[in-house]
Formats: sequence, structure tokens, C-alpha cells
Amino acid sequence: MEIRTKHRSWASAFGVYRHPRVLGMLFLGFSAGLPLLLVGGTFTAWLRDLGVSLAAIGFLSWVGMAHSMKILWAPVVDRIPLPWLTARMGRRRSWMLLAQIFLFVSILGMALSDPREDLAWIALWAVLAGFASATQDIAIDAYRIEAAGKETQAAMAASYVLGYRVALLAAGAGALHLASASGWDWAYGIMAVLMAVGMITTWIIDEPDVFVDEETRLLEREMAAVRKAEGSGFFREMRLWLAGALIGPFADFWKRFRFTGLVILIFIGLFRISDIFMGVMANPFYLDLGFTKAEIGNVAAAFGLAMTLTGAALGGVLVARFGIMRMLIITAILAPLTNLTFSWLSCLGPEVYGLVLAIMADNISGGMAVAVFIAYLSSLTNTAYTATQYALFSSIMTLPGQFFAGFTGMLVEHVGWFWFFISSAIIGLPGIVLALVLLRLADPDRMRQPGRRARVEVQD
Repeated sequence: MEIRTKHRSWASAFGVYRHPRVLGMLFLGFSAGLPLLLVGGTFTAWLRDLGVSLAAIGFLSWVGMAHSMKILWAPVVDRIPLPWLTARMGRRRSWMLLAQIFLFVSILGMALSDPREDLAWIALWAVLAGFASATQDIAIDAYRIEAAGKETQAAMAASYVLGYRVALLAAGAGALHLASASGWDWAYGIMAVLMAVGMITTWIIDEPDVFVDEETRLLEREMAAVRKAEGSGFFREMRLWLAGALIGPFADFWKRFRFTGLVILIFIGLFRISDIFMGVMANPFYLDLGFTKAEIGNVAAAFGLAMTLTGAALGGVLVARFGIMRMLIITAILAPLTNLTFSWLSCLGPEVYGLVLAIMADNISGGMAVAVFIAYLSSLTNTAYTATQYALFSSIMTLPGQFFAGFTGMLVEHVGWFWFFISSAIIGLPGIVLALVLLRLADPDRMRQPGRRARVEVQD
């Protein structure tokens, strides 16, 4: 079947970054990225710096699992209005603001506690910050999808990634420098104040206007009709709510896509497996090859960040110019292909120009892939269940790669670095095949088919 996509001009494609809601995502991305290291890498550095045992640090690292479990309470964010706040701010902004308030309080609580004397309090504040951060992610992801059309989603994602990465620098290197100069309490106190960026942005932006189509409403009425005959009073109402909040998102997805839905879920799990699989061994590879820590920091970290942001911005422009599905196939091919540059680097040795070229290729393609893939996942959601369905997709996206990454050390020991990177490219081949299959089965650029029955009306 021939696919015709109306291409926009390059000026129009670049102009997508002037959209007010695209600019707003820059600051919401900062708000989402800031807490991540404050309960992750920076948090563990603080604990170890003050002499907390490695065993305790290991247990406290479980705080980060809140982001992997957010699918469990995403239906609550999707469906339950907050007293007072939702009526005044809307369902997405109200949950964002609540999560940001809890983040401010919990990070400030960490700043005012001493891990050497109040480890239990530190753990409590960190857990609260972890769950608040995951809740903020759920609400921001839902807002991003509902606030703009699919042709703008990659630009929204690129803007979000830029803000997110800047926040990682602030919460990582920035917090460490502050701690070195003024102490950990001041470092975390300033990080808490920086949460005002997200609060102010949430207050300023408009709640998106969401249209839920009649077929989605009919599906919920059908589920409700099944439950109405069972029981009465409070428990019947609770079952009706659970049917809409928990069963509805999954029933809607399978009703829209049927067999193709299974292919889509497998593709989501495989698309980034090549990058995740390789990424775990990246720093050990650089060190084993003979690069200095300074070279790794300057090239792999600083230069790599710039290349990732360049790739994300480029992905936003290319999706606006050529559409989601074509760019999805291109990035599915580039992800494993650029892994081969590290096989070349393993033969070249510790040459800085080789590292620069490998990082440039891998990070630009990786940044493009993130922006394009977020746009694709966004196109799959129904705005009646945005938060729940996107939380499901984002969990599936990382789970296979994280699982198989646990075996990468054993693989390197058996086959060496050259064949390890060859292997990381090979495991990306199924993703390319499935992208081509989905081009035929579920192309969101082709027409408004059953895969996208809910639309978003944006008024700026």
C-alpha cells in the first residue's frame, strides 16, 4: 500500500520549537529531571561521603524503583480529582502541582536531616521524594500528549529532554560542587528551591482541552452495564470506578489494535534494547581501553550530552518534516548500526578522535531515537486513559533491556569487547523488522484509524 505523507517546509518544521507549549515542556522537563539524582547518584554520594555503610546505601537505592512501578497508581492520576485543586487547575496541572509540592517538602526534609543521626528520616523523605517524582512524571507525560497534536510530539519530547538533561547537570555536578563548598544541607536546600521552576510553570500553563470520542464512552458504558447488576451502594460504585480506571485502559488498547496490539507491545520492549544493553558496559569499556577519567568526562559525558540534545532536537524537526513512522524506522536502524562504531574503537585503541566519533554517532542517533519514540508512544494513547497507557508503555520500554543488561558483564568476559558490541547490534535487528511490520499494520501518519480515536483540541 502506498503511503502518502504531506511534508512540511523546513521553516515550518523548525518553527515547531516556537510553540508556547513546546517551550513550556523545557521547564517541565527540568522539574522532572531534578529529583532523579537527588534520590539516586547524588544521594548515594552524600551517604557515602558521611560514612553510611554500603549495605544501607544498597537498600536505599530501592527508592528509585518507584519509577518502575508507577503503572500501579497511574489510574489514580488519570481518574481521581483532587479536592479544590482539580476544580481550579484541571486534572493534569493539579496532580503536577501536588507532586511538586511534595517534592519540595521532601527534598527540604532531606536537607534538614543528618544521615549519621537520622537515617530513618532520610529514608522516609527519600521514599516520599521517589514516589512524588514518579507521580509528577505520570502527570507531565499525560499533559505532554494531550497538549499538542502528533506532529508536535517529537518537538515536545526534545524540549522535555533538554530541560531534563540540564536538571541532571544541576542535581549531579551542581549539587556536588555546592556540597563541596557549603555542605550537603545547603546543596539539597538549594535543590529544593529549584523545584519552584516546575511550580511556576505549572501555574502559568493552560490545561489542555481533551475530547473523548463516543466509541470510548460506549466502551465504558458497556463495562458499567456488566457491573450494574452486581451489588449495590458503595461497593457497586467502587467496582464501576475500577472497571473504568483499571480495565478501561487495557480494554480500549486491545479493542483498537487487536492482534496488532501484541506486535506493538513487543516492538516497544525491543526498540531500545540495543542501546540499554550496550550502555551498562560503556564506562567500563572506556576504562579498559585506556582512556583517562578526564577524557571520559570531557568526551563521553559533556560532549556526549551535547550530542544527545542535538539528536533530540533534530528528531523533533524531522518528525515535523517527514512524520513519525518513517523516522521510527530510520532510528530503529541507526540504534544498532552506531553500536558498531564501538567495535571499531575497540580495535583502534585509546585514541580521542575515535572516542569523539563513536560518541557523536551513538549519542546523536540515541537522542533522535528518544524524541521519535516518545512521539510514537504518545500517538498510541487514547486521551481518556493517557496517564495509564503511557505509564504502561514506558515501563515495557525499559524492562527487557534492563533485564538482559544484567548479563552483559559475563558476555564481555567470554567474547571480548569487539564481539560484545557486534552482539549488541545484532539484538537490535528484531526491532527493525517489527518497525517495518508496523509500517504496514499501524502507521499513525497514514490516516486517523482505529489506533487513534481520541483527539486533542489545542487552544493557545
